[in-house]
Amino acid sequence: MTLTQLRYAVTVAGAASMNEAAKTLFISQPSLSANMKELETELGLEIFRRTNRGISLTPEGTEFIGYARQVLQQYELLETRYLHPESVKKSFSVSTQHYSFAVNAFLEMVREFGMDEYEFSIFETRTYDVIKNVKDFRSEIGVLYLNDFNRKVLTKLFADYNLEFHPLLECGVYVYLWKGNPLAGQEIITMEDLEPYPCLSFDQGENNSFYFAEEVLSTYDYKQLIKANDRATMLNLMKGMNGYTLCSGIISEDLNGEEYTAIRLQSDEMMTVGYISRKGMTLSALGAKYVESIGKYRNKAMK
Repeated sequence: MTLTQLRYAVTVAGAASMNEAAKTLFISQPSLSANMKELETELGLEIFRRTNRGISLTPEGTEFIGYARQVLQQYELLETRYLHPESVKKSFSVSTQHYSFAVNAFLEMVREFGMDEYEFSIFETRTYDVIKNVKDFRSEIGVLYLNDFNRKVLTKLFADYNLEFHPLLECGVYVYLWKGNPLAGQEIITMEDLEPYPCLSFDQGENNSFYFAEEVLSTYDYKQLIKANDRATMLNLMKGMNGYTLCSGIISEDLNGEEYTAIRLQSDEMMTVGYISRKGMTLSALGAKYVESIGKYRNKAMK
């Protein structure tokens, strides 16, 4: 299996026929067909289903083409960065669960390094996507939390994906709500206090497992539960419906405004917020600065 064959296969997958793909690749149709047959024989699977009406991907072929595209994209990145480094900016990407302090740390780093020489990306996304983005080299760092409930499952997944977890902050569990909520004046809140109000949870999509939940106590039997997929919607629901979510207690008024507060939940539960990276890889200067910026929140972590 060669890079050339992978390019051929991806091109064929996007074409209506083998002949059309051959014209795109500037090779003969018999030569292209022979290459694809050779690849299928070597792999021991049928990538393309050939009929009088053209070609289509088999289920196994669809999966293979997905991996082939990733390989080609990574090769193009390597080629651009190391064969033509003068044409590309240095880049840094982070993926994170929905933490305003993680976004603030990102902003601090961007301001310090500037955007003349660097290209930055931040993905505030679902737990599994945070992990997968680091696994697939889309992000250098992924910010998430572990606790007694999810630690065993997520640690095994990290090991399977050749990732390692680095702890940064130890936090207690807090209730994050609108200051107009009737509970906002309390010094401590119990789960019984919260029963009249809807719990807000970040939707995890296809990987909707308790272990991937961004909120602790994910297995609790909530009487009212609303799922959302972004932080802005979550804040609107807090204000419009007196909803709440459970969090680390590290809040950012700069990003979320002064209308929200975090109050300690009566619970012995603890969260370890940290970051994942590729095992054995040294952080870039940008990555190290980002981790340092998050570390500044250590004193703000509420236990």
